[in-house]
Order: sequence, then structure tokens, then C-alpha cells
Amino acid sequence: MSTSTPVSESGGRRLRADAERNRARVLNAARELFAERGANVSMDEVARHAEVGVGTLYRHFPTKEAMVVAASQQRFGEILTYYRTVCRESAEPLEALQMLLTRVGEVEARDRGFASVVGGTLGSEGPPSTMRADLEAELVDLVGKGQASGAIRTDIAGADILALTCGLTSIVHRRSGDWRRYIDIVLDGLRSRHTLP
Repeated sequence: MSTSTPVSESGGRRLRADAERNRARVLNAARELFAERGANVSMDEVARHAEVGVGTLYRHFPTKEAMVVAASQQRFGEILTYYRTVCRESAEPLEALQMLLTRVGEVEARDRGFASVVGGTLGSEGPPSTMRADLEAELVDLVGKGQASGAIRTDIAGADILALTCGLTSIVHRRSGDWRRYIDIVLDGLRSRHTLP
């Protein structure tokens, strides 16, 4: 009989169910507190808000930076999961893209304080490369479907859509315009000429 420890997707040892729940509670608490108050949140405050012991928090995240990185990864992973489970089911590629961009705008607007903490901690570092590659692969597929159906211009690439999400998050964070209008303008610009009204 095998007694090996299960391995997680990241290659490390998989956490027990209770440890995984505690880790998720810490990350959710951190995101909530950072969104409300910015960077001036201590590890002890996160532990109290998550209703776990400080030792439990430090076992998962030895530094505040490690916690911010993990929380950022969690948020990006949630957006990717939303795309795969909700948006991808849409028959219309542009509708799927509108749903994705709207979700990104809503998450960024809700988490402005957290986004500021991520920027202050990680600088301009983007989402983890594997997750970014996964999302880009999804967007390449989406653009391909849209081009095959004649809905999306043939000169658009999946990487272009990632760049457009960066513009969206910048508008949300800087409050430099109506991000929902930005999405409308972007979608109009992606449409093939023969699909325009």
C-alpha cells in the first residue's frame, strides 16, 4: 500500500483539507483587509480577521510578501476559472469577451486597495506565468472562434486581448474614465467591419 503524500498542481505537497481551508481563510481575509485599508495591515490583523492563530498564518505565509503573492494568484485564478466556467459557454465570442472584461472591471473596482498593495509589493510583475499562459491560450482560442465566425477582425491576436485588459485595469485603478464605456469601445474596435451596424 502506498503511503506517499499527494502532490499539488504546483508540485508541492498537497495540503490537508483543514489546512487548505485555513489557507483560503487567510487569503480571503488578507484581500478583504487590503481592499479596505491598503498596505497598513499587519499579519496579526489578518490572522484575527481570518480567525486563525498567528502560527497557522506564518506556517502558510512566512512573510507578508508571500501572502500578497498568493492572494494575487488566487484572484487571478478566480478570473480564469470564471472565464472557463461561465464565459466560454457563450455561443458568441464577443459576448464571452464582454463578460470576461466586465468581470475583470468589477473585481478591480472592488479591490482597488488590494491592487495598490500588490503593485507596491510586487512592482510591475504580472500574474504568474503559468496562469497568464493559460489565459492567453483561452483568448487565442476565443479570438480564433470569433474570426472563424466572422465576428472578430482577422488582424487581432490573443495577446492583444491581454493588453486590452491592462488598459482596463489602469482605467479602473486611476479612476481615469468610465471603464464600462472603455469595454464598449474596445468591443466595437474588435468587430469585423461587415458585422458593424
